[in-house]
Amino acid sequence: MTTSDLLVINKTDLAPLVGADLAVMARDARTQRGDLPVVFTALTTEGGIGPVSDWILARLAAWTAATR
Repeated sequence: MTTSDLLVINKTDLAPLVGADLAVMARDARTQRGDLPVVFTALTTEGGIGPVSDWILARLAAWTAATR
């Protein structure tokens, strides 16, 4: 959690059903990760994979540009 390139917090659509507070989770993630990226998503919802795939594609583009 503290050193991964991207922290994905999935199933946010279920948070209200289990009493999870996403604001608290976001605060805790910032505390633990600092400026490292965190994505909140529900991958089974339409567009849910977007934030994850966007991050991956951006990293791939940066890596490709750096290796040329």
